[in-house]
Amino acid sequence: MTEIIFHHYWPSPFSEKVRVIFGMKKLAWRSVEIPNMMPKPDLMPLTGGYRKTPVMQIGADIYCDTQLIIRELERRHPEIPLVRDGGLSYGLGFWTDRPFFQATVPIIFGEIGPMVPEAFKKDREKMFPDRPFDYTQMKAASPMFRDQWRAHLAMIGETLANGKPYLGGDMPSVADAHCFMNVWFLRNPLGAVAAGFMQEFPAVEAWFGRVQAIGHGAYTAMDSKEALSIAKAATPSPARAADAFDPNGRKPGDRVSVMPDDYGRDPVTGEIVFSNAHEIAIRRHDPAVGDVVVHFPRAGFMVMPA
Repeated sequence: MTEIIFHHYWPSPFSEKVRVIFGMKKLAWRSVEIPNMMPKPDLMPLTGGYRKTPVMQIGADIYCDTQLIIRELERRHPEIPLVRDGGLSYGLGFWTDRPFFQATVPIIFGEIGPMVPEAFKKDREKMFPDRPFDYTQMKAASPMFRDQWRAHLAMIGETLANGKPYLGGDMPSVADAHCFMNVWFLRNPLGAVAAGFMQEFPAVEAWFGRVQAIGHGAYTAMDSKEALSIAKAATPSPARAADAFDPNGRKPGDRVSVMPDDYGRDPVTGEIVFSNAHEIAIRRHDPAVGDVVVHFPRAGFMVMPA
């Protein structure tokens, strides 16, 4: 089974990054909308506890984190290559996903915090256990993060100063998807705030419009129960393979737990199928889906003995 099944919700900025990749690669995909907070009853059987958004499913193979999703899309669909600077293209994602994103969040929620449902606040406090969801604190800190956001935007503007339409030149690349994410995230609820930043960087405003016009590829809706049935009927694709250079001597069959190192630290436990410098894949079983293999990136994730 090779059909792309994408578990996401539409306001998710990390999902938007991948949706833009779908558009750049002109891919067809199935859209499974998931809740923006726990519980996520039809996602947990697939991931084994990983709760962050988005997740990509291909048959009984489950791919977590945008970093690995993009790498897998490049591998499976090389016809329109988007990663043109090798590993540094993925390194750029750490900048957009962490410091740039963390500057965007308090600007947004410092403004819309009073309108956020209490259940969402409680959910995010569990996801960020060391950061209480206090929009008054976010609002107080917003001026400092606006300074940072302007600096991040200036980096994009400087890259576009050569007059090229995209960050990598004449054609869109993964760099555009990385950088588009946070601008899109701010503009959705706070269009006037984003417009204020853009006054200083008209080239970024024009670039944003070009990337947005690419679209999301061709998608059709899929019910979450159908996605579970597809996983149950499929066989995970990866074969066991030893990693001769694993710095900790891990090997196929070892039971491990994997979780993000920043937030949403819900461990997923299973047996190693294969690993390399970029990826670790673990096999697990759930009655709702049978045997699945859950794939995680190595950078930004922790692997521990189960």
